[in-house]
Amino acid sequence: MEITRLLITAAGGGVLSGVFGYFLIPILRTLKAGQSIREVGPTWHNNKAGTPMMGGLMFIAAVIVCLLCNIPFMTDYSAFFVLGMSLCFGAVGFADDFCKMKYKRNLGLTSLQKMLLQMAVSALFLYLLWKTGGMSTSLYIPFVNVTVEVHPMVYIFFAMFVMVGCDNAVNLTDGVDGLSSSVTLPVMVFFTAAAVAMGKFDLALLPASLTGGLIAYLFYNWHPAKVFMGDTGSLFLGGVVCALAFALDMPLILILVGFVYICETLSVILQVGYFKLTHGKRLFKMSPIHHHFEMCGWKEEKIVLTFAAVSAIMCVIAWFGISGLVK
Repeated sequence: MEITRLLITAAGGGVLSGVFGYFLIPILRTLKAGQSIREVGPTWHNNKAGTPMMGGLMFIAAVIVCLLCNIPFMTDYSAFFVLGMSLCFGAVGFADDFCKMKYKRNLGLTSLQKMLLQMAVSALFLYLLWKTGGMSTSLYIPFVNVTVEVHPMVYIFFAMFVMVGCDNAVNLTDGVDGLSSSVTLPVMVFFTAAAVAMGKFDLALLPASLTGGLIAYLFYNWHPAKVFMGDTGSLFLGGVVCALAFALDMPLILILVGFVYICETLSVILQVGYFKLTHGKRLFKMSPIHHHFEMCGWKEEKIVLTFAAVSAIMCVIAWFGISGLVK
């Protein structure tokens, strides 16, 4: 019965996301909510200028509706806790997209403004976890099946660093048509399976509905994209990924399931560091690293399929790493 409800929810997420997209994209075009292209980006991205952004609203709305429809059958409402944090991160992205749309530029909120807002969301999430007695200060170590107790203050700083870092890492991955959603799909499947295996069926409804929503979104976002998810969608996805990891008490598993996100972030850090140390030389042709492969001649479809395959493989490895948690 629970598995059936899960499958119906996933299918519902896909159908709703597809329907919302059908009506949303023309509205975004009418509002002239088009993407501005970075001056330093690949020159062939210039033809993407004007493509509607904020497309993430379609799968966000689908997830919300799916969870609301499941309320009569729920006994655990932690999915709404995860959704709340993710929506707050998505709201930061929406503000960023709105500024880009209003001022017709690629830069929305400044990096400092965005980081401060993300830190505030993370702090609120941790505070609510603490008030509801849901905050654990122990860290599960994958593969070795060991739980290590951490000092509360150390855990709080660690958690905030992971949440803000994860959110921005997912955002960096959204630079090629279909990339962020394709990479995140196996991550959502992993968290759905993990939640089910741990007996948290109601929590599993969120990643299940998002799995369906992302599949439908890909029909609109596959190259050549008809819509971009914008920071609204990418920061929401980042919020879902990290919030689920903490809700399932396995934040360290993000090292595996978020492997692609981490590689994207490290490529930017290494590029900037190398550029400064060598006074102008570059380690990669362009960063994040998906742009490096673009500059090497890879087509967008090849980048997406390769990165998604790596993400899927790392999620399979991660599954074996949590054997001590699943029933």
